[in-house]
Amino acid sequence: MNMQAAPQPGPTVIAPVAPRSLADTGLSMVMMRDILLKTMFRMNLDLVSDISRIICLPVTATQELVDTCRSQRLLEATGTLHATSGNEMGYQLTDAGKARALDALAQSEYYGAMPVPLEDYSAQIKRQSVRNMKLTRDQLLKGMGHLILPDDLINNLGPAVGSGRSILMYGPPGNGKSSISNGIRDALGDKIYIPRAVEYSGQVITVYDPIVHTAAVEIVEDPTSLRRTANRFDQRYVYCQRPSVITGGELTLDMLDLTYNPVARTYTAPLQMKSNGGIFIVDDLGRQAEPPQKLVNRWIVPLEESRDILQLQSGEKFTVPFDTLVIFSTNFHPNEIFDGAALRRIFFKIKIDGPDQENFLKIFAMMARKRKMPLDEKAIIHLLKVKYPTINNNYANYQPIFLIDQMIAICEFEGQPYHMSPSLIDRAWANMFVRDEAIAR
Repeated sequence: MNMQAAPQPGPTVIAPVAPRSLADTGLSMVMMRDILLKTMFRMNLDLVSDISRIICLPVTATQELVDTCRSQRLLEATGTLHATSGNEMGYQLTDAGKARALDALAQSEYYGAMPVPLEDYSAQIKRQSVRNMKLTRDQLLKGMGHLILPDDLINNLGPAVGSGRSILMYGPPGNGKSSISNGIRDALGDKIYIPRAVEYSGQVITVYDPIVHTAAVEIVEDPTSLRRTANRFDQRYVYCQRPSVITGGELTLDMLDLTYNPVARTYTAPLQMKSNGGIFIVDDLGRQAEPPQKLVNRWIVPLEESRDILQLQSGEKFTVPFDTLVIFSTNFHPNEIFDGAALRRIFFKIKIDGPDQENFLKIFAMMARKRKMPLDEKAIIHLLKVKYPTINNNYANYQPIFLIDQMIAICEFEGQPYHMSPSLIDRAWANMFVRDEAIAR
């Protein structure tokens, strides 16, 4: 059967142990029974091995649950041995079992993987905390390998990322704040365990999200192998890269709350809970519908106390771990969008300036090489001596690729080989800025 690759965790990541019995799951028998019946009903399953894979419990625990349901006359053996499945006995829902499954589905449509109790999830988050990572200079530089950055910026970023505390990156637009955030994400090289779902007060909250979480590569397990990997860790978790959630101008406060589906009667974890153990990037801060101050106010308790408070539909509030490296990125000066109290709660403030001329030229040459655009000395001198003085030599990281792509577009349209020239520089430059003028209406 398909299994996740056997984990090779680093010294700071301890795998959750697979439950040996139903009691080890930490869940109530009623919840497990109902999820089993709903899963068999919805997916038309009849073999314990298949049920075990879907509800993510070991075969022995699954068999124990099946036997319990049989004793309650909710399941019955079909009397058929499946020769193609190791002569397993088949099981089916009785009429009473179907009725119970339908009743349970009316209360909640959730079926499939058994959830992890919130208490167990919180303990696992501590074991794999983002603050336990030991990020080296080499790891950070590797994550930033596609960027040309000044040494003093790496010196500031390293301690900030290694601390697992909040970071505010600010500065003029187009200088790579988003790319740096992504580089930090790439530097988080190890893997952690993400629960498929969490249980609190009888409610199921789905956490694993294939859009946010990147699971380890799956391998096919040999059923005849003497060394089996299936029970090496609790299959209610997915072994993943440290997660990263990236939001921009679309971020609203309600995205930071539990999402309740009134039709399915299930909950979905908010973005910051999905990013636990990883990174949460708030890009373009100040472009959201919510004021930046209001967004940060929502994070004051989580940032200070490493815990968040969520609320069920019933109004009941409960605490969940908040273990994520939060990176705010903005083109505004911090004093324009935050008061002093909010700024105190953001642990690191790092200004991202444009490159100096030397680094600008390095970026320009690197992007030209990637785009297969030959460098031309006259064109570059024209750019530096004629064009940039008109904007007070304010270099930005986005400008090299912008100018090169403009010249490529012109060459392709005119059927010419890629080349640079002062006249092409002038035409590309004209598209990089909009002349300030009145428009007649």
